[in-house]
Amino acid sequence: MAKGKIYILGLVAGIACLLSACSGKKQTGPERPAFSADSAYSYIEQQMAFGPRVPNSSAHSACAVWLIQQLRAFGAEVELQKGEMPDYSGRNQQIYNIIGHFYTVETMNRPRILLGAHYDTRPWCDEEEEYTDRYYNVPGANDGASGVGVLLEVARQVGQRLNDSALATPVDIIFFDCEDMGTPQFYTGTERENTWCLGSQLWATNYSRQKQGAKYKFGVVLDMVGAPDAVFPKEMYSSQYAENYQQQIWHAAEQLGYGARFSNQQAYPIVDDHYYVNVLAGIPCVDIIHYEIRNATGFPHWWHTREDDLTNISKPTLQAVGEVVMSQL
Repeated sequence: MAKGKIYILGLVAGIACLLSACSGKKQTGPERPAFSADSAYSYIEQQMAFGPRVPNSSAHSACAVWLIQQLRAFGAEVELQKGEMPDYSGRNQQIYNIIGHFYTVETMNRPRILLGAHYDTRPWCDEEEEYTDRYYNVPGANDGASGVGVLLEVARQVGQRLNDSALATPVDIIFFDCEDMGTPQFYTGTERENTWCLGSQLWATNYSRQKQGAKYKFGVVLDMVGAPDAVFPKEMYSSQYAENYQQQIWHAAEQLGYGARFSNQQAYPIVDDHYYVNVLAGIPCVDIIHYEIRNATGFPHWWHTREDDLTNISKPTLQAVGEVVMSQL
């Protein structure tokens, strides 16, 4: 055989050896969870197509119906929790929490993982500089739709596991209502306490009163999880009530290569849906939320303004958050 042919054959064999990892060394690092940012983004677009999902509006109702349909299509048993909670002015606000239960006959009595995001949008852009602009509805691409979009894609993936009989831990996904109905800045009346997160207050209060029902290992709430420059520091209430799970999630993010996004910097306590899940329901719950420590408000410049649109949504960010959440299931 000619020397040239021997060389070529040796080169081919060497490449094949590398491709098949014939050195005996195993590939390191965690298996990357299944998640599609394209799918999550499309769910955000569909929410935005309804318009601002302000409670008591037709867009809010249409979106709620759509969310129920999506969860059912993914194989969830869907529960619509209806109730009332007083708003900032003391008037009762109608609340519609949407809950998707994913379980099998074999796993239905096991402790579950709770995932949540709010689907309503704020009725007022009260962070706008111009006073006359403060009465517009917030579009809610990031503050609302991003968390829901990620969880809908998670629901699709969990539904696939359900179909494959591969769902070892049951999962409940809650789309909380009326998270963003807190006291507007321009309100001049007597301010009440606990005017934010009305849907999670309702759910957590009812959960704490029930004597039988689902038990939860821990929970994760997503809020404003789509911005290109999003960084998620360790929120203080999460550290206080669910430190072990917060550490577990942030470690998983680092292992997946998202350590720069999931910062170890401590953030101030934030009253978000997770707060009431922790305090009222007694379920350790972690908040993954975009927080900017150096800003006056603590939040991005588009927060509670008319600029909260699809320009604030990045597929790489959605992918990072989705993979981290999926790594916990």
